[in-house]
Amino acid sequence: MKLQQLRYIWEVSRNDLNISAAALALYTSQPGVSKQIRLLEDELELEIFTRNGKHLTKVTPAGKQVLKLAGEILNKVDGIKKISRDHKSPTQGTLSIATTHTQARYFLPDVIKDFIRRYPDVTLNMVQGSTSQITQAVVERDVDFTLITEEMEPRNDLVVLPCYRYSRVVLVPKGHPLSQLAEVSLDHLAGYPLLTHVFNNADAAGVTTLGKAFEKRGLKPKIVFSAVNADVIKAYVRAGLGVAVVSNLAYSDDKDSDLVSISVPHLFDSYLASLVVRKSSYLRGYMYDFIEGLAPHLTRQVVDEVMSLPSPEAQVEYFINIDIPTY
Repeated sequence: MKLQQLRYIWEVSRNDLNISAAALALYTSQPGVSKQIRLLEDELELEIFTRNGKHLTKVTPAGKQVLKLAGEILNKVDGIKKISRDHKSPTQGTLSIATTHTQARYFLPDVIKDFIRRYPDVTLNMVQGSTSQITQAVVERDVDFTLITEEMEPRNDLVVLPCYRYSRVVLVPKGHPLSQLAEVSLDHLAGYPLLTHVFNNADAAGVTTLGKAFEKRGLKPKIVFSAVNADVIKAYVRAGLGVAVVSNLAYSDDKDSDLVSISVPHLFDSYLASLVVRKSSYLRGYMYDFIEGLAPHLTRQVVDEVMSLPSPEAQVEYFINIDIPTY
């Protein structure tokens, strides 16, 4: 068994069993990938993939177990390489982060600015997407960290580090009837066309907390427009399409002075932004510093202690008595 063969089956699984796409990602030939997969299956005396002619159709039950271990092995190999780089060039390297548009646009710029000033020779890469997309990115080793703002299903192979809380606001044009109320209710909101982030979709990470609030009240909001980008949502509020429910981070007194921000902490639970890391990851020194710059309570000692815990439930319990900052 060769490490190269494990890389091949891992990359094929990541590319929807498309050998051509995997070969392209691996900078090798399609026949070479197919041959190595066959050699590995022959050595193991089991099929990792089922086939229809020359095409792979699905991963076998045994193949799923093999792929899980292959991912762990490749992650460990990556960790060994990081140890080497940490000793040779502790202030040089790369850092890849996946997050939502709101965090990338409104919260992270100051954090990243401070980090780059401290580590000018570290290249940062950022990927934006939905909660399910960015969670998958860290699972598949495409990024080092994922910063999520919605609940996700507990996974034994991931570590979730609570970073900070923030709230939602309702945005309306100046003079809007909602801006005249002493207190806005969900019933009020349900009476207007609503603009918001991608709403109540079939996201593998679960139904949004915003959707749950309306469902609990037995209301069905009139969603007329949804988008990932808060700036786009604000543009459509300005165009008169409806009222918006967005993060308070997305509103600026200066840049959004033509809109009215209505605080509604009584309507919705606060968001909890959390950093997600693969449990088996080796974190380089500058990665610890990035985490602490993002959330000062997440010191190197805290991160190491949480990553050593045996279960997601133990991770949650660890933070029960730790104050999480609110913005």
